[in-house]
Amino acid sequence: MRLPFLLVVLLALSGTTSAQRIGEGLTARFDRAKGLVLERDSLFKMTVRFRMQNRFALLSTSGDDLTIGSSDIRIRRMRLRFDGFVLSPKIQYKVQLGFSKADMDLVDGTVAQPIRDAVGIYAPDAHWSFTIGQTKLPGNRQRVVSSGALQLPDRSIVNAAFTLDRDYGVFAGWQGRIRTHELAVKAALTSGEGRNASPGDDGLCYTGRLEWLPFGGFTDEGDYFEGDLAQERSVKLAVAAGYSANIHARRAGGQLGEFFPDGQARTLNTFIADALLKFRGLAVTTEFCHREVVGQPVVMAADGGSVLALEGWGWNAQLSKLLGPKNEVVGRYSLVVPSARLMGSTSQREEGWLGYTRYINHHRVKMQGAVSYAWTEGQAAVDTPGARWGGWLQVELGI
Repeated sequence: MRLPFLLVVLLALSGTTSAQRIGEGLTARFDRAKGLVLERDSLFKMTVRFRMQNRFALLSTSGDDLTIGSSDIRIRRMRLRFDGFVLSPKIQYKVQLGFSKADMDLVDGTVAQPIRDAVGIYAPDAHWSFTIGQTKLPGNRQRVVSSGALQLPDRSIVNAAFTLDRDYGVFAGWQGRIRTHELAVKAALTSGEGRNASPGDDGLCYTGRLEWLPFGGFTDEGDYFEGDLAQERSVKLAVAAGYSANIHARRAGGQLGEFFPDGQARTLNTFIADALLKFRGLAVTTEFCHREVVGQPVVMAADGGSVLALEGWGWNAQLSKLLGPKNEVVGRYSLVVPSARLMGSTSQREEGWLGYTRYINHHRVKMQGAVSYAWTEGQAAVDTPGARWGGWLQVELGI
């Protein structure tokens, strides 16, 4: 070897961008936008990235009692990602592993599940891609945007209530341009059981999504990171809609949530629509989700217990503005409304967030601070039951 691999890593982390030869035909370089890149001619490529989110958050006892009711102080995410191709640029792969307690589902479960993404991709040309493995379903925009590319420390309550999350199966996508318009069509046929699941039943999950970009593509694929960090010189707009039918789902959220008792199942039909606009440092995002449960949404157990499958709708709106190239302010409002069938079983919920981000290296290295306020049943006064404040500080560090 011309140069020890460890030394190449150190050079990469120190900002060395020129390729270093570390073996016969094998080179390594650091790409500020992509990470550590290992290549061997046109036969092999691997991009290595890591990131971590360190969070310090305090939640009040109630709206008018600011004593600490609970806290969220932890390593929220610690992830390692590999992607690239083997033998040909048309044969691609992506692997993402999570090592924090939440990433491995150890908050509510007892079995560590580090695998988040593991897919093989065949991309015959610039328009088509065919994927098999485990990855995110083509669901709502806030979910398919990486958690490392968010403007606030966490996703919204609308996402928590109605997201499709990850699943295992086959995926297909097409994207192309028609005059000045760009279109993307995405479809998936998956198990419906969520990530790292055991073999399931005969019910599958069918998901489709259509995206329309009437003014052409965003700079640096900016429709898949929050905030207008590219400061688009002309108006960019993305409008999308999707639908998912999870047949005989065994969990309350389809791919997520509690398991229904006594082997029972429900079919969950979810409609999603979202839009994104960016222009000169301004970013506006909105999402709408609606879910219908086939059968009773409150599933009773033989021992008298129950599991609730949330049926209803949610709306989310987010507005941000860059204050110079490195500083940004952002606000968000979210609403989740259960269906009439769940009246008395769960409450309408709302949240407002106001945040500030200091970008050091795009979304890869940043500091985020935010204040949140949550309330229920449309009663936003601080002295109503269910209201509470949150203070959030989060640091993102990665390559």
